[in-house]
Amino acid sequence: MSGKGAGHLQSVERAMRVLDHIAASSGPVAARDVARSLGLTLPTTYHLLTTLVTGGYLVHLPEERAYALGHRVDDLARGLYRQIAVPREVQRVAEVVHQQAHAAAYYAALRDAEMIVAHVAECPEHPRIRPIGIGFHQAPHATAFGKLMLATLGPVDREALLDHTGTPAVTAATVTDRAVLSRQLRQVHATGLAVEVDEFQAGLSCMAAPVTDAAGRFVGAVAISMPTTRLRADRWTAERAVRLGAVRATRAVALHLS
Repeated sequence: MSGKGAGHLQSVERAMRVLDHIAASSGPVAARDVARSLGLTLPTTYHLLTTLVTGGYLVHLPEERAYALGHRVDDLARGLYRQIAVPREVQRVAEVVHQQAHAAAYYAALRDAEMIVAHVAECPEHPRIRPIGIGFHQAPHATAFGKLMLATLGPVDREALLDHTGTPAVTAATVTDRAVLSRQLRQVHATGLAVEVDEFQAGLSCMAAPVTDAAGRFVGAVAISMPTTRLRADRWTAERAVRLGAVRATRAVALHLS
């Protein structure tokens, strides 16, 4: 593609990069810092910032001479929550798993080669892993439900996805070597269960089992997180709760889609 259409697409891509950069920052960001970090000229950066401010996605803070997220981002987040909301029957399954496993329970849904957390069942005694909450989708190589998704992909598609996401060391225990990860994923595929030990957060481990639709296609996962010491001491109870939860969620998804 060339000409005006290509220019519009490039502008959109740059605007999204600016928005992502400011969203990832700990506070308001000056235009010069945005330009330097993204390798853009200052005039281009100001044009993109102004466009995003006009749309409500950013706000300009004159006193700080910086930019921060705007109200439209919150609107987008609420829209995402509505779109990934799971049926009440699936929410009940997560609550039961939470109670049976005495652990935070999650339902993650497959959306365009990403596992997105759609529901969390927790309590003060058994809280979720932070920052895993509704909408979380990062580090598939380091999460149990992410490993489930990776295990369903063919080698070519898996490598392409990992090329995009990378396999950074989230903790000292994260599996970052592609060959080691591939062996781990083959075991996940064979057993129908994914377990990560201290890979996403030191001292905490997760377990996940797959949820399928009526045609047997992978659509999501039921998962739990708990202290690693508890998982090792009570592995059978935890695994039983997760596997049964996945079976029940599969039935609930089938009924909801029928």
